[in-house]
Amino acid sequence: MDSVDLEVLKIAAAWTEAGYFVTLGTVVRTWGSAPRPVGSMLVIREDGHLKGSVSGGCVEDDMMDRVRGGQWPSSTPELTTYGVSAEQAQRFGLPCGGTLQIVLEPIGAKARLRDLLAAIAQYRLVVRELDMATGEVRIVPGHRTPALEFDGRRLITSHGPRFRLIVIGAGQLSRYVASMAVALDYHVIVCDPREEYAEEWDVPNTELVREMPDDLIVRLRLDAHSAVVTLTHDPKLDDMALLEALKSPAFYIGAIGSRINNEKRRERLSLFDLSSSEIARLHGPIGLYLGARTPAEIAVAIMAEMTAIKNGIPVLQNFSAKESAPLGTACATTA
Repeated sequence: MDSVDLEVLKIAAAWTEAGYFVTLGTVVRTWGSAPRPVGSMLVIREDGHLKGSVSGGCVEDDMMDRVRGGQWPSSTPELTTYGVSAEQAQRFGLPCGGTLQIVLEPIGAKARLRDLLAAIAQYRLVVRELDMATGEVRIVPGHRTPALEFDGRRLITSHGPRFRLIVIGAGQLSRYVASMAVALDYHVIVCDPREEYAEEWDVPNTELVREMPDDLIVRLRLDAHSAVVTLTHDPKLDDMALLEALKSPAFYIGAIGSRINNEKRRERLSLFDLSSSEIARLHGPIGLYLGARTPAEIAVAIMAEMTAIKNGIPVLQNFSAKESAPLGTACATTA
């Protein structure tokens, strides 16, 4: 789930435990152009304080007015719609033709937010099922289905890390990549058997392992919701991970290094039991061409390319820019 929405759940639990009357709003349907996607959440308490977003701001303003005026669900969830007419769309700042439906859920013990947050903290993928008639909630083991389903009777939301990122190497660049990936809702696993690097790793909400990279990749049984980036510049570590990752269904596999170094890497990989099509899956030089030079900029380039591929956006048009870039400059092409 999105890190912003995770913060919404945490605030909702804290406000409820502090004694406030709290309502959770979740976007369940949109038509036309909508400012926020399905699954977006906000929490609003009885005095109008709010966290999160379901629109550009005008819908939130109306919600604050309604809760202050007492026009708010008090016992069971309700469905509300914004933008059903041109006048409403203009009033609430929705784009032309935009309409959104929001489930408003009063938060109490039945909401089981602490159980949900505990599961997320353990990197578990879980499904929360809200009964619209009673407000009762079930939390069950999850699966990588659509993040939200709503049929008018039940609101089913998927929570927890839906994607995994395995980072080989615990150096400076890895710190930026890992931090950005956590914000993008990846379960980040950092692998570095080198003592001098691993002992310094302290990036919050990431998992550090010390085993050899190829053993880790085999153990994790990568699926189509997994990504691997190798960032050590050490073939003994990077290539070991790639030899196993390139045979997996992982949606993204990338390796740091210049164009020349990546061509040498592909030559080395071809000596092992990898097909030409498997080797062709390797992204190297890694990242979109942004003219990146600093570790933070290179991390942006890497996460941008990974995000594009995860979302089904072609990135082939960037290859020519990479190939023409001077050696040693980075689209994450550092040597």
